[in-house]
Amino acid sequence: MVDAFVSFAVEKLGDFLIQEVALRISLRQDVRWLRNELLFMQSFLKDAEQKQNEDKRVQQWVFEINSIANDAVAILETYISMAEESDDHGFASRLKACACICRKETKFYNISKEIQSLKKRVMDISRKRETYGIRDINNAGEGTSNQSAMVRTLRRTTSYIDDDHIFVGFRDVVESLLAELLKAEPRRSVISIYGMGGLGKTTLARNLYNSPTVVSSFQTRTWICVSQEYNTMDLLRNIIKSIQGRTKESLDLLEKMTEADLEIHLRGLLQECKYLLVVDDVWQKEAWESLKRAFPDSKNGSKVIITTRKEDVAKRADDKGFVYKLRFLREEESWDLFCRKLLDVQAMVPAMGRLARDMVDKCGGLPLAIVVLSGLLSHKRGLQEWQKVKAQLWRHMKDDSIEISYILSLSYNDLSTVLKQCFLYFGIFPEDHLIYVDNIVWSWMAEGFIPEGEEKTEDVAERFLNELIRRSLIQVVGTSWKTDVRCKMHDLLRDLAVQKALEVKLFDIYDPRKHSISSLCVRHIIHGQAQRYLSLDLSNLKLRSIMFLDRDFFKMDLIKFHDVFQHIYVLYLEIGSGAILPDAIGSLYHLKFLSLRGIRDLPSSIGRLINLQTLRVLNDYRHLCQLPPETANLINLRHIVALYSRPLQLSKLTSLQVLKYSCCDQWRDVDPVDLVNLQELGMYDIVNTYSLNNIGSLKNLSSLMLRCKVDESFPTLEYLHSSQKLDKLWLEGRIEKFPLLGYFPNSITMMVLWKSELMEDPMPILGMLPNLRDLDLVGAYEGKEITCSNNSFYQLEFLRLDGLQKLERWHLSTSSMPRIKGFGIHDCSKLKEIPQRMKDVAILEKLKGIDQEFGEHYRVTSLG
Repeated sequence: MVDAFVSFAVEKLGDFLIQEVALRISLRQDVRWLRNELLFMQSFLKDAEQKQNEDKRVQQWVFEINSIANDAVAILETYISMAEESDDHGFASRLKACACICRKETKFYNISKEIQSLKKRVMDISRKRETYGIRDINNAGEGTSNQSAMVRTLRRTTSYIDDDHIFVGFRDVVESLLAELLKAEPRRSVISIYGMGGLGKTTLARNLYNSPTVVSSFQTRTWICVSQEYNTMDLLRNIIKSIQGRTKESLDLLEKMTEADLEIHLRGLLQECKYLLVVDDVWQKEAWESLKRAFPDSKNGSKVIITTRKEDVAKRADDKGFVYKLRFLREEESWDLFCRKLLDVQAMVPAMGRLARDMVDKCGGLPLAIVVLSGLLSHKRGLQEWQKVKAQLWRHMKDDSIEISYILSLSYNDLSTVLKQCFLYFGIFPEDHLIYVDNIVWSWMAEGFIPEGEEKTEDVAERFLNELIRRSLIQVVGTSWKTDVRCKMHDLLRDLAVQKALEVKLFDIYDPRKHSISSLCVRHIIHGQAQRYLSLDLSNLKLRSIMFLDRDFFKMDLIKFHDVFQHIYVLYLEIGSGAILPDAIGSLYHLKFLSLRGIRDLPSSIGRLINLQTLRVLNDYRHLCQLPPETANLINLRHIVALYSRPLQLSKLTSLQVLKYSCCDQWRDVDPVDLVNLQELGMYDIVNTYSLNNIGSLKNLSSLMLRCKVDESFPTLEYLHSSQKLDKLWLEGRIEKFPLLGYFPNSITMMVLWKSELMEDPMPILGMLPNLRDLDLVGAYEGKEITCSNNSFYQLEFLRLDGLQKLERWHLSTSSMPRIKGFGIHDCSKLKEIPQRMKDVAILEKLKGIDQEFGEHYRVTSLG
């Protein structure tokens, strides 16, 4: 793991020597010496990391290497910041420079002293290396480079994620629990699901919670995760916030309430409604006992679902409740699950199959153990490699089964260095948190985890994520357009990630009960009590990332951006709505990733963040953000994901690859000729009177999502013909005149037409698109029949027809759709008969709305 940090430091030192041409000779020599020494030390790290679990002195040696690497980068960044301040050669600047020359010289002198101190530390750990017998077993990094090369060659092979793989053998359980949940029983009742970690309790509860029949049956639904260490008042506050929302006034009031006040307030919110509450991961019976008084029994059929690992917790939750013990998988169910998750089942020769059967049997029917084992073996080639895995597992047998913790650790240890740090990074998010893929990928890029090369960094990062998914270390929970958009980490894997991250000082999560945080970690995570964190002594920290994931925090004035966070690359400020971002944000010279939630106005100083690659601004309800004109100066911006209200001149942003979501008002005056790298564009509030013809100038556009304002229709769509690289097209809104054959580019593989209200059958036009593989028609057609003629839809694999209320007949020729794999039909009540050939095709679920990340905000805003 530390190898990744040292590599990052070596790369930074090398770049510094190249870029700082006017560097003082003595400082250049020191930097070169430091870089060479770290490069030399890197070759010993593999042996050291293997020995550190057995020898605490070696573990300390590894920590010291990590600390030196981080300190070296921080020192150079301080130098760069000071050099930037001195670059302006105007008369006023020269006068100012003269006035403070002594102060600047003192700072440069201090930097030299710090580097001299680093040199002494390097020499000290060199001596210790020899004393501890740490050898060079790295073979010039061959193993790591081979693994990285393997990652770079991976390609995504699945089109739709099998969301219910964890329910192999459990479909009867789902139906039984769903019936119990929807039972017409007046009293408030509790359904308890219990079993050991890794059986799929949370996944099962989530499946019930999101069931369409459940969503429509309960007026209020809320979900809380309790875990081992809980605070009743915090749990009550979180439930209240999820029901009534968060405003500064309501949060201030909640903070002043006693536990009894909170119970009364929550009872009042729920008294008149039928509610469903999921209390996930309960460890002590006292946790539910302390909560249940706040949940009224209004005799209206309200329900509570509890998941727990403890039998006594499940059985004592409700004397008359329904208790279900989640069983282990049977032998054939286990084997079926293993084969489903194995990447290449056909490559498993009989000897490998027998070997795998032995290992799967020893997993004891635990789904998490089986899928992780399958993911591990998927990346081992041949019988000999599988035998090595079995030998390692058999050394840790207990009661004729394999400990789940060892399977997880073995899978983690099998990762390359760069994949280890990517995996551990998931631990920064709270337990049971749904993580947006773009968030994690762009954060990795900003942190320097993704090696620079000929290939686009985003593509490499996506394949890193894809390998973690293939190994079943990360679980996909949401897809859109064949792309994973949301994922999560099982709580047992998150426990492993947090534990390992603390060992290697990757990050530290602030725990207000300890009133302290590691000064050795360069990433601090705050899930709550941000105000208490900021009251700590943070003056000597050299943080790389700071993440405030605290929706109850408002007091931005407490954050000393320049003094404490001047070295950070990644900043999450996902806090309470209504906070004001101070001008000091502009002092974060090195910032590459900025994610904001709850902040409407960004100051003009944002334009000084010249290294910024990603800007994400998420707000609740109708709160659009105000991006200042200076945002257009951020020439290194690659991703803008924000609902912003003021027109923005985009012509300077030549590095821009993703722009979501621009309002039509803000796009009409854009000259896109310089946006040569823009690949993904999302736009809303389109009206018929605006021309979108300039979209045709975006020669590298591959994904286009357009949404009309309510009661409006699209202007002409002829410009689509010029977008010859367009792969995905989403059109939401009325289309008065459907484009003729030839107007849609042949490159399109995925298309969604939503609420198009077409009067003419679109199938004859769409059927001629030579590469169309996925088609969704949602409220798109007002006619009574559709016709798919001979040899049409030759490449189509997935089709959904949804909300075609007037459709009565579907004519499907025998040579149409020869490659169809999945089909879904929903809310087409007048359709008399489905073509016989479609009755044997796999059923698809309903299509979700556009971009779940913005969900309600995007929808509410556009409806205004």
